[in-house]
Amino acid sequence: MRKTEQSSRQETGDASALANDPPLRAVRAFEAVARLGSVTLAAQELAISPSAVSHQLRVLDDFLQMPLTERHGRRLILSQQGREYYRSIRAAFNVLRQATEHLVEQTQSRQVTISLIPLFGMGWFIPRLPDFMRANPHTEINVVYANHRNYLSDASDMSIRFGNGQWAGYLSEPLISGKMVPVASRQFIRLHGHVDTPEQLLQMPLLHDEERMTWNQWFVQQNVRRAPRRSGPLFEDGLLTLAAVQAGLGCALMREPLIRPYLESGELVKLFDLPIDDGRDYYLCVRQDSEMTEEGKRLQSWLRAQRRTG
Repeated sequence: MRKTEQSSRQETGDASALANDPPLRAVRAFEAVARLGSVTLAAQELAISPSAVSHQLRVLDDFLQMPLTERHGRRLILSQQGREYYRSIRAAFNVLRQATEHLVEQTQSRQVTISLIPLFGMGWFIPRLPDFMRANPHTEINVVYANHRNYLSDASDMSIRFGNGQWAGYLSEPLISGKMVPVASRQFIRLHGHVDTPEQLLQMPLLHDEERMTWNQWFVQQNVRRAPRRSGPLFEDGLLTLAAVQAGLGCALMREPLIRPYLESGELVKLFDLPIDDGRDYYLCVRQDSEMTEEGKRLQSWLRAQRRTG
């Protein structure tokens, strides 16, 4: 057993920890440094000295056997491995913070918490939310992020999840379709001209949401035999893809219910009414192990009613 790993377990008194359990005190220090961008600010938040924070960073480096930070002059920045590690752990810390906040506030029965993906919130939930708030003026809505790549059990009363509808410990029901259609910005159309056939899209810059195979599948579905270029920017989620489309960077396959406000305003243009279905939709989910509050039931019923409007 590595010395740093052994010492960290002695500090926690957990003799049964698994061999790859990280030293949690060190991980907490690293998360604070990565989030705040400063050892000094991290030390203030954690109520320890900057040297203690630096020590914890070294403990984590030793445990992982790779540097997560680099010294550039007087500044400490994340290494490539550090950026990747932070992206992986920040969701877990968000869940911990949400769980703590929910526990503190759970006695306030007028509150209901819903977790959802950012683009779903912007394009579907929030534009409809004023109707619910007018009908339920005394209900306080807490909206938090959900990470659809790794749905950890969160503290929300309900969640809108994206996938195939199967999540352990949750009851799910379909809410809206996840079908995608090709879109571009009106600015892009003015610059590149109208697109009259799917074949013409082969000559256009294409943007990729999550992965690069969906465009190829769409072209096959439209009986376009020549494969599209696999190049073009790849974006981690729909919110980033939307920003790229709005900036006129290219055409993208996007989930129509979530971009309907932008289509109706004319900011975005649906190039063809030819959707593709990758088997994933949006689901209204509640936990099996807890009773829904009256406010939660009202929000749940309202969301079911909204389903009819798409």
